[in-house]
Amino acid sequence: MVVLGAGGAHKTEASIARAARALGHHCRLVNVVGLLRHTGSWGRRAVQYLVESYQPDLLLITRHAIELGEPALQRMLRGRRAAFWYFDFEPKDKVLTLGRLVGRMYVTCLGQVETYQRAGVDVVKFLPQGVDPEQDRPAPDAPSQYHCDASFVGSGHSAHRYNVLRAVAAAVRLQIRGPGWTTAPGDLPVVGGPVQGRRLAQVIRGAAVSLGVNADPAQDREPCSVSNRMWRVMGCAGFYLGRRVPGIESFAVGGQHCAWYSSAGDAAELARHYLTRPEERQQIADAGHRHALAHHTYAHRLAILLADREYPVQTIL
Repeated sequence: MVVLGAGGAHKTEASIARAARALGHHCRLVNVVGLLRHTGSWGRRAVQYLVESYQPDLLLITRHAIELGEPALQRMLRGRRAAFWYFDFEPKDKVLTLGRLVGRMYVTCLGQVETYQRAGVDVVKFLPQGVDPEQDRPAPDAPSQYHCDASFVGSGHSAHRYNVLRAVAAAVRLQIRGPGWTTAPGDLPVVGGPVQGRRLAQVIRGAAVSLGVNADPAQDREPCSVSNRMWRVMGCAGFYLGRRVPGIESFAVGGQHCAWYSSAGDAAELARHYLTRPEERQQIADAGHRHALAHHTYAHRLAILLADREYPVQTIL
């Protein structure tokens, strides 16, 4: 198998490659982004050589592969089984182009399946992201600056997140971290920039509650719409408080593996509720961690993809 996309230990492509090897498959990760950035036009030749010399049975593509251009991708795809796994919410033009080119697409938002089918992608299936047990691991401790009642880690480019964050900040001690918060309103308690890997695990360990807040209003209504943030929090054994959407308990049950809120006020009330119940909160976080490792790792997801199936929608709706 060749995974064709972005490089870096913290990227989803690396998690997929680790999952493939854990399942007993030979796998090469080709960093399209890095090769094109550092070698220019030679990067396309390098990518093609790395793919062809490996002779993969499957080419697993992420959105970054479209930067190779359609002719180069067509040469690599010819006569080869391939799948495109898309992790974001919006159906952008380049994503549609790549989906049509590959012909088989997996999306992490159930409600987007019909969108891509109508746009001309031959086969579209639902496959959410998951936990990488090697990357998403509990931190043994957390520095004092990460200790807080609630934490949110994510980008600050969406004003849709402000209402939930303001409500929670008014109720408990909230810390916000991530890229893009420099122009955010001053009443939001932004305390730092991007965190990943070990630092992210420490942020999760230091917070009593780890928040999930959607960036797009449409995500609040999408069936089974969940951010990869949820899987990272559960993998790191944190207590996750996220947005309730239709079918969400097919992934995790509220009050058993995590907690779900229905509005900004509800998020604040639930954060207060679980802060006063540390033993119950810890039991739920531990159960969520075990549940995620038992059912929702990238190895579980990749096994579904390799079998040409999709996440079992019939158990959701």
